[in-house]
Amino acid sequence: MRTFVSALATLLAILLAAVAVPAIWLDRNIVQEQGFVELAAPLGRDSEFQQGLAAAAVGTIDTSAVPGFLSDLVRPALEDAAASMTGLPGYPAAWEETLRRSHRLSFAEPQAGTEESASASSLTLDVAPLVALGAEEISRTTRLPLDPPDQTLINVGQPQQKEWTERLRTYAPAGYLLAGGAVVALLLALVAARRRWAVLVCAGVGALVLSAVWTVGSQLGSAAVLATDSGSEVANMFRDGFVPAAVQDFGGWTLATAITGGVLLVVGIVAGFIPRKRARATR
Repeated sequence: MRTFVSALATLLAILLAAVAVPAIWLDRNIVQEQGFVELAAPLGRDSEFQQGLAAAAVGTIDTSAVPGFLSDLVRPALEDAAASMTGLPGYPAAWEETLRRSHRLSFAEPQAGTEESASASSLTLDVAPLVALGAEEISRTTRLPLDPPDQTLINVGQPQQKEWTERLRTYAPAGYLLAGGAVVALLLALVAARRRWAVLVCAGVGALVLSAVWTVGSQLGSAAVLATDSGSEVANMFRDGFVPAAVQDFGGWTLATAITGGVLLVVGIVAGFIPRKRARATR
């Protein structure tokens, strides 16, 4: 009976961990604003993405208030602003604020009732901070007053993907509870086991299998996402940069799981070998 309980608890711990670790990673790096900003921030240093996003942001600047005879002056100023925006001192802060606003749009609580949450029906980038930076630079060079909007939205996904973010916000935090259950199940398995080393070996093998499954799953999932055309050049560039960054970051978690599994496996084998060696020595 003890062996059965121990085996069942070990299997339960592995199954709970299989869901808990990806859920915790999603909560920390996608659902939570700071984690998302840290994960996506390096995109702002990619030159191709920088130029594409700057051009898209500057292209949304409203110049209708500028008199027609000054249009020849504004047009080259727009082009220059798009080309030089990423070199401006305020660009890193504007990019970070863009990420924060965009995250709030995608993961805002429905009951919040804010203007931002109501206006985002799909995954959206709010590039208003970049537009403001470009407008400020154009105003500085041309002496023409430009009034940037409070919001400048660029869709980077489909409405059904917005539903995924709502599910992530709801269910990803449950990963911490599942992780606690996995720890409790593993401790129960150790307490109930006649041979604790066998539990460590099984847990180690399970962790190694999970790390392999997560690696293959993340690669297949990223390939499927990268093969989907969002219909927007800026959205495709964001996707092409963000998805590999996410896979690489999660790869660190799978590696840590594999190392932990290897350690448990070695400890279990050593713990099972020592009593046998002592038993042979006493004969």
